Amino acid sequence: MTLFITKYAVTAFVIVLVSEIAKRSDRAGALISSLPLVTIMVMVWMHLEKQGSAKLASHAFYTFWYVIPTMPMFLLMPWLLYRGTGFWWALIWSALLTFVCFILTALVAKRFGVDLISF
Repeated sequence: MTLFITKYAVTAFVIVLVSEIAKRSDRAGALISSLPLVTIMVMVWMHLEKQGSAKLASHAFYTFWYVIPTMPMFLLMPWLLYRGTGFWWALIWSALLTFVCFILTALVAKRFGVDLISF
C-alpha cells in the first residue's frame, strides 16, 4: 500500500512541477515534458514491483510504437492555435489526428509483425 501511495504522490508531483516550470518558460517546460518521464517512472514502478525484464522490455518496445502516431499532434496543435482556433477545438482536432495516425501506424506495424491493437 505504501508503494501505491508513493506512486501517486511522485507522479502527481512531477506533473505539477512540469506544469509550473512551463508557466515560467515555454522552452524549459516543453523540454522537460518531452522527456519520457512517465515511461521512466512506469518502468521504475514495474521494476520495484518485480515485473521482470521481459515485461519491462515489452513495455519499452510498445511505448516506442505508440509514441510515433502522437508526433503530428505536436505540429497541428500549435498551427491551429496560432491561427486563432480555440484551445478545445485545437485539442479535439489534434486528438482526432492522433487517432487516425495511430490506426495508420498500427496497419504499417502489423506488416512488420508488430500487433499494436490487440490487448
